[in-house]
Amino acid sequence: MAGLGASEPGTGPGPVPATRVELTVSSHYPHCPQFGRTEVIDNSLNPDFLHKFVLDYCFEERQNLRFDLYDVDSKSPDLSKHDFLGQAFCTLGEIVGSAGSRLEKPLTGIPGKKCGTIILLAEELGNCRDVATLQFCANKLDKKDFFGKSDPFMVFYRSNEDGTAIKVEVYDWDRDGSHDFIGEFTTSYRELARGQSHFNVYEVVNPRKKMKKKKYQNSGTVTLLSFAVEAEHTFLDYIRGGTQLNFTVAIDFTASNGNPSQPTSLHYLSPFQLNAYSLALRAVGDIIQDYDSDKMFPALGFGAKVPPDGHVSHEFPLNGDASNPACHGIAGVLEAYQRSLRHVQLYGPTNFAPVVNHVARSAATVLDGSQYFVLLIITDGVISDMAQTKEAIVNAAKLPMSIIIVGVGQAEFDAMVELDGDDIRISSRGKVAERDIVQFVPFRDYMMGGPGAGLSMAGLAREVLAEIPDQLLSYMKARGIKPPPHSSHSGSPPPHP
Repeated sequence: MAGLGASEPGTGPGPVPATRVELTVSSHYPHCPQFGRTEVIDNSLNPDFLHKFVLDYCFEERQNLRFDLYDVDSKSPDLSKHDFLGQAFCTLGEIVGSAGSRLEKPLTGIPGKKCGTIILLAEELGNCRDVATLQFCANKLDKKDFFGKSDPFMVFYRSNEDGTAIKVEVYDWDRDGSHDFIGEFTTSYRELARGQSHFNVYEVVNPRKKMKKKKYQNSGTVTLLSFAVEAEHTFLDYIRGGTQLNFTVAIDFTASNGNPSQPTSLHYLSPFQLNAYSLALRAVGDIIQDYDSDKMFPALGFGAKVPPDGHVSHEFPLNGDASNPACHGIAGVLEAYQRSLRHVQLYGPTNFAPVVNHVARSAATVLDGSQYFVLLIITDGVISDMAQTKEAIVNAAKLPMSIIIVGVGQAEFDAMVELDGDDIRISSRGKVAERDIVQFVPFRDYMMGGPGAGLSMAGLAREVLAEIPDQLLSYMKARGIKPPPHSSHSGSPPPHP
């Protein structure tokens, strides 16, 4: 008999989940809280478990999972009474980010023995995500303005809990907010869904006028001209449809960071702990790498004198290969960063535009929604090329691209807040950015130190990554790109070969 237990290591209070996903599990022959168990399947080396685990999914959080497989020998709930067959570790993002949200992993845990494989499948639980777009026209509405005609607008109310009846009020807009009531009518979603027809011409009635005047008929009519329903797609729809996140890192090598050989430097490589640059890179990269299938990440530096001639560069490859600056995995990026510190001379100024334009050139070649580019800039200082960077960001806002800026050290980061554009959308030469694509976070806000440092890095990752799903959706929506349909199935993995 085979049974499976699922656990969530190190989970705790976190952000509001973006959505809920359902995990389906199948199998081929540190302490953490147990999340749940599957049913037991008798005498099978290739069990397909029917029990599904429902989890809250958050893109910006690393959600670790562990799956343990047992051969059940009795009815005892105590797992120590049963034979351990193997286990697998992964993150929820790893499952979701795999092709078709289907991940196959080897079972391990018994030295010298092949334990088989486990197949994990994630599906977003469906809520109604239909968006209805309606167009109306009105005829002979009561005049409410002393001079000229009315300036009408409508307010829609759901008039009962099941949403079947809809009440619509019509008003004449006034600048001072004291809008004049013209009248009202009721309808239903079913009626509106019929589209333009004689059923969807409504008399606008003012109840007070109707009570006072015997000959009162109405205060005008409202006619439905069109009705269209479209599904509102989610971030997971695109990821499951094959959209890849391409992650690029750009690191500040300006002299204001301090001499890397000195412990006071932000680039100091201590044998005992990671510096701020490495911590920020790990916090963001460890999550976003789950959505990039080849795990190859371009890594750039800016603001240093580089060999062999010592010229100042603002987009040099950390791995030394200008034709292919990609490093294998986040570990490869960290290794290339540390190697660069030994070969370049920290200099200046702090220019962002070259690395923004570097990624934008790549993003401009893939506009079909199959790839989305995320640039992480880690910097310590005041930006030197503000005008050029703003122009680069405004141009990049038209592309499938987001920018994360993490500020390390104790400098003032006022310019970064301006680039963030949460309050005022960034503009350049009179042109306003189409989308808000920049998120800035000061690293010092998450430096708790001591044993809590790990938790602070989780907080940093949540803060800088929280906007990526909506930014991706805003690009897809603006370009009218729909996710490719994935085949519907009952939730069970494909049959075994």
